[in-house]
Amino acid sequence: MTPTIHASAVALRLGNAWRGILIRGASGAGKSDLALRLMDIGARLIGDDYVHLWTSSGRLYATAPASIAGLIEVRGLGIRTVTPLKTASISLVIDLIDHAAERMPETQKVTLCGVDVTLLQLDPRPASAPTLVIRALEAL
Repeated sequence: MTPTIHASAVALRLGNAWRGILIRGASGAGKSDLALRLMDIGARLIGDDYVHLWTSSGRLYATAPASIAGLIEVRGLGIRTVTPLKTASISLVIDLIDHAAERMPETQKVTLCGVDVTLLQLDPRPASAPTLVIRALEAL
């Protein structure tokens, strides 16, 4: 069975591969906003608000449920249509927090569907948040 979780997912192309980012947080925490900001610098939407997860060959993948594929909520403007990336391997999980992140945290992992993935706790509000996501991906 493919679990569906409350999260948004985007992917950035680094080198010759798409690197998936799963963004988790409470309703209203800024998942869609961070996804939009990453899309402004080249990321592609996989799914907004809910995504299906599955594994293959020891890697975690995400895709949008068919009913919301290509749709993203833009706060203040409503639901908008974008051309999504159908799926990507998840390289990074971001847990949104509402305070400044620890300055020099230890590397953390989270296990989803039996796969360990690097975890980053991030306050999405600062202008630097998308840049921090890119730097975290580059470090993997």
